[in-house]
Amino acid sequence: MFFKKLKVEENYKEFESIINDIRLNDTVKTMNNYMQHCNTSCYTHCLHVAYYTYLLCKKFNLDYVSATRAAMLHDLFLYDWHNHQKANSFKELHAFSHPKKALENSLKLFDLNEIEKDVIVKHMWPLTIKLPKYKESYIVTLTDKYCAIVETLKYINKKYKLRMIYRYAYIFLTILFIRF
Repeated sequence: MFFKKLKVEENYKEFESIINDIRLNDTVKTMNNYMQHCNTSCYTHCLHVAYYTYLLCKKFNLDYVSATRAAMLHDLFLYDWHNHQKANSFKELHAFSHPKKALENSLKLFDLNEIEKDVIVKHMWPLTIKLPKYKESYIVTLTDKYCAIVETLKYINKKYKLRMIYRYAYIFLTILFIRF
């Protein structure tokens, strides 16, 4: 649909060149060992978010390089959140705590600019409460939610063969997403 139309070879080559050092990093590759949404690995999820972030930020003349790189790192928390230790407070719950862990891990591996740091630590807004500082952060936040929903719907569709529900939900989400 909308995004398939935008997957032009030229765009994809530029996208790959932007995240190449991140993509090839051994620590980042370990994200393949952790499931994010249903049967989608954390690495694949971040790759999806990064690509759609790239397309949207480029379309809106934003800093698509910083946003794309941060989107590829936004879930670099490196643990199985499905079996994570019990939290003693809201702050310790995965949804609230993983952005800070992802930022810590990212800073150990890469030099990040202010946009990249903001994107990573605030991608779970509104749960993170503090408003994102940059437009790029909002793009990643929305793209992350969109990709999570699509990944979950694809899994449900495959598992339960609910093709019609999936098609209508996908069309609805795509139309909704395009309006932003």
